[in-house]
Amino acid sequence: MLPAGDDYTALDRDFTWNVPAFYNIGVDVCDKWADDPARLALIHRRADGTRRDYSFAQMRRLSNRFANVLSRHGVGRGDRVGILLPQCPETAISHIATYKLGAIAVPLFTLFGVDALEYRLGNCAARALVTDLAGARKIAEIRDLLPALEHVYVIDGKPDDCLDFKALSYEASDDFTPVQTRADDPALIIYTSGTTGQPKGALHAHRVLLGHLPGVEMSHDMFPQTGDLIWTPADWAWIGGLLDVLLPAWHHGVAVVAHRFEKFSPERAFALMAEYGVRNTFLPPTALKMMRAASSDVTAHHNCTLRTIASGGETLGAEMLQWGRDTFGLTINEFYGQTECNMIVSSSSRLNATLAGHMGRAAPGHDVRIIDETGTEMAPGDVGMIAVHRPDPVMFLQYWRNDAATKAKFIGDWMMTGDLGAMGKDGFIRFVGREDDVISSAGYRIGPGEIEDCLIAHPAVSMAGVVGKDDPVRGQIIKAFVVLGDHGQQSDALAGDLSDFVRNRLGAHEYPREIAFVDALPMTATGKVVRRALRDMA
Repeated sequence: MLPAGDDYTALDRDFTWNVPAFYNIGVDVCDKWADDPARLALIHRRADGTRRDYSFAQMRRLSNRFANVLSRHGVGRGDRVGILLPQCPETAISHIATYKLGAIAVPLFTLFGVDALEYRLGNCAARALVTDLAGARKIAEIRDLLPALEHVYVIDGKPDDCLDFKALSYEASDDFTPVQTRADDPALIIYTSGTTGQPKGALHAHRVLLGHLPGVEMSHDMFPQTGDLIWTPADWAWIGGLLDVLLPAWHHGVAVVAHRFEKFSPERAFALMAEYGVRNTFLPPTALKMMRAASSDVTAHHNCTLRTIASGGETLGAEMLQWGRDTFGLTINEFYGQTECNMIVSSSSRLNATLAGHMGRAAPGHDVRIIDETGTEMAPGDVGMIAVHRPDPVMFLQYWRNDAATKAKFIGDWMMTGDLGAMGKDGFIRFVGREDDVISSAGYRIGPGEIEDCLIAHPAVSMAGVVGKDDPVRGQIIKAFVVLGDHGQQSDALAGDLSDFVRNRLGAHEYPREIAFVDALPMTATGKVVRRALRDMA
């Protein structure tokens, strides 16, 4: 997507989008490479340490088979297909098949509990779901609450009322003619967190992948280069794993290592990258901080042969950047975006577009400015709202079934990120803070509203307010302020029970690590929790 060159200013000046009228992600990332039977697509490192490789030709056959399975069961253009799986071949196969079918993929975290899954699958009215036995057990608890969900495909078994993914795919034909989709046709719903109420589904078009390419290529110093091989510990259910790594790599025909640790281990991450000769990686800031803490003897990791490290989610300081140079002999490139409009800002050491304390510059093709509440651009250095001008190929189409929220996201043709920043005369953007209350913890963006709703569902709780508290490793941890009801008795045991309650119902990344019992919450005149005051208390 980016022309060859080593000068950011020239690349930005000369860049033009080339988005065709008709475009399908599944065809682009798989079928166009499949005529070469030897071209490697995926290296799957299984949980037991064994390895299995997949070519693009194999991925085409397997995705065609599953597309035929879905089609035979009545799933078609515009239908939503949930994908509740970790990093594994079946996750990629399900995505490709869904896109080829003209259906809409809905990636879901395996960490989600039943409440989180019920909301998302119910909100998008998913007609089909692909999962494993662990996911199927969760779905069994809520299946009666999801009337639109007709088919649940399980990749490692066949529980009651479910279908055997592998057996059905084995019986299906290798031949499938992909649906002709326009670049603006919907392809993907990724649920994003907000500050109040339930999460919103950001609906993206097929063109969203093309919109990611300049930022991905810039953050990996003109990706791809000969010998590139990429891995990330980020879940493919997250936009950072799916659209910053897997799909852009396959657009370029670059192989991807698939392995996600159940619990991130710095030592195992170093070892994995060395063993497979990983050349490129996206490491969230929390992972980098954990690796730094575990790598006091940097010579112990000399076997890593990384060419690039990209990181996003929060700004890295000068100390972390220097650690990257000392440990890997390279500068970590930072990037910025959000689920609705991702990879719009990037740094690049190759393009001399790095500045400590700054996220980088606008990636070529994206018009990013700092504006005030009227849509007027701020003077260089002044703090305002980070905004992106439409049209932009990476920008979402709308929030699923939420016209009011979609409209509120824009001031004229400026899409508001909800974050505050400042831009210097040289175009480098400094992240200042979040205008909203989304919590950034260990690379996840978490909305307090869903956690508050979950806490209130506990019989001991009357009211709850949730904020992020600064943490040196995770960026932020989740802290909850709880007002007990008449039958609640303040105790450490109850605090632990409330944390477990949220962990089990929402997910292991969303539970409060600290709980404070208070007599009342600070409220506005209209009855809204003043989270700013809670953050001060935290």
